[in-house]
Amino acid sequence: MAPRPALLALLMALASPALAGEAGTGGAWTPKQNYTLRCIGCHGPHGAGSERGRIPDFRDSVASFSYLPRGREYLLHVPGVVGSSLNDQQIADVLNYVMKEWGGESLGQDFTPFTDAEVHYLRQTDVQDVVQLRREVARQLKAEGRPVADYPWP
Repeated sequence: MAPRPALLALLMALASPALAGEAGTGGAWTPKQNYTLRCIGCHGPHGAGSERGRIPDFRDSVASFSYLPRGREYLLHVPGVVGSSLNDQQIADVLNYVMKEWGGESLGQDFTPFTDAEVHYLRQTDVQDVVQLRREVARQLKAEGRPVADYPWP
């Protein structure tokens, strides 16, 4: 059985001398490294998601969510974000990395980057059903003509 590309990318990142030097010292990871370590398993090395895993594609649409307050709240409550071991600044940095790396045409020049203060606030909001929240936000974004990736959840 051939190794999965995401797993292979993660293993390569962990084997990187730059990462190995920081891992034992508690040094700061770059947003790309944090993405690799914490997000790549679901979203893949290129933000393409996984139809089989029912993970939406980031490419050319993920930044649409950043243009609505509820969209920004949704992004914080995507499984694996709020419960990650990252601090508020690190989460903001990873979200900004994702927006810039894969936002494509959905990332306008008026994009407002996430901040540690915003992440701190949004982490504390209570989202009962993240799937329902995503659907509500996606409906609003589509009504505004913003691109939104298909959502493979039933």
